[in-house]
Amino acid sequence: MNSYYNNSTICAISSPVGTGAIAIVRISGDKALEILHKIFSRKNSEKAITSVAYGDVFDGNDIVDEVVVHYFKSPHSSTGEDVVEIYCHGSWFIQQKILELLINSGAQMALPGEFTFRAFRNGKIDLAQSEAVADLIVSDNKKAHDIAILQLKGNYSSKIKELKDKLIQLSSLLELELDFSEEDVEFANRDDIMKLLNTIEYELQTMLRSFKLGNVLRTGIPVAIIGKPNVGKSTLLNILLNDDKAIVSDIPGTTRDVIEDVVNINGYLFRFIDTAGLHNTSDTIETLGIERTKNKINNAEIILHVFDLKEFDEQSLLDEFSEFSDYLDDHSKKWILVGNKADEVETLPRRFSKMVDMETIFISAKRRENINLIVDSLCDYVDAKQISDMSVVTNARHFESLNAASDIISQIKQSFNEGVTADLIAVDLHQALFFLGSLTGEITNEDTLNSIFSNFCIGK
Repeated sequence: MNSYYNNSTICAISSPVGTGAIAIVRISGDKALEILHKIFSRKNSEKAITSVAYGDVFDGNDIVDEVVVHYFKSPHSSTGEDVVEIYCHGSWFIQQKILELLINSGAQMALPGEFTFRAFRNGKIDLAQSEAVADLIVSDNKKAHDIAILQLKGNYSSKIKELKDKLIQLSSLLELELDFSEEDVEFANRDDIMKLLNTIEYELQTMLRSFKLGNVLRTGIPVAIIGKPNVGKSTLLNILLNDDKAIVSDIPGTTRDVIEDVVNINGYLFRFIDTAGLHNTSDTIETLGIERTKNKINNAEIILHVFDLKEFDEQSLLDEFSEFSDYLDDHSKKWILVGNKADEVETLPRRFSKMVDMETIFISAKRRENINLIVDSLCDYVDAKQISDMSVVTNARHFESLNAASDIISQIKQSFNEGVTADLIAVDLHQALFFLGSLTGEITNEDTLNSIFSNFCIGK
């Protein structure tokens, strides 16, 4: 049985499944070039392959395909081993045939993520960067891509290293005090230690808070479209999705359940949620839909509060806002008032005196007027979530380790205040270092690695 912990030469198809113009078959290991020579012949007389070569792949006397091969000599390759990439025509038969010839010539079929695992094992990337590879592959919007690139380039790992260095500095001072414990010497000022611990705790908490941001940027920022029945919520959803996802009707209460879909706008992913209008009803199905609406409002990052410009007054809108706000655990959400049916009123309100600080956009969903203003506002919100200088946490494993480290730092602060001896505090410091080390793979176990890399696609 193949295992991640082996030194065999591995091979796999690294391009997407299916037929295309070109496909890539990858080989990595000490015998990569030797195995290639068993199935490949150059077009010219030169025998050695130093970098790139053009020739034929053979199955006995039969030509399988004309290919280009690219040789990367260890350690100057993605895995740190000898790597050969074969660029063949995209026929599924050709891809499978080349793979079969490589295996028959001594290569083993790669496990999922085994190429990336070898890059990690050979010190080309750390564990956090390895996980960023998987995030980069599945990134389907600009922000998710930006976060993955920063992590792949080491932004996240550098932040973890900074935190570790601070803990190691503190641990070294405490270890030194233990060596001179009989002389009752303190090598570190306790006030300076508390300042350092406060700084570490603050930085850990900042990273932990970014976990929610990281997830919504990857999976789509949830935008709840709310309002009373028959104000145009479903029409607006259909326009934003460019699809007739929701049934549109003049009958109040048409939307009885939550309707949800994801759309990419200007490279950003938004998860739009059309909700049932909140009103008193004896209809069992409508009641369930309204309960789901309340949950979606609470989970949304952005609220589009739609109201009918023909049938409103400022106090009613304020009461409606208060009613919706009662369902929120977090009142820091971006809230946009969307006055619909602007084409059916003679004059638009100048401002709402009691809601003057709230962003307000007047639209005509029926005529698709000013929808661009909503789109611009949504994109501006994402743009404001600057990540260029942040270490955004997107991985549940990372969140758990950072949270455990933060709890230990909090305990260490309490221990210092209570006069706990340095030897006991040193034990806690080593535990915090363990959790930080597990993020980048300096400290880990085989089961963890198997779990991480087995979720990769084969060929990566």
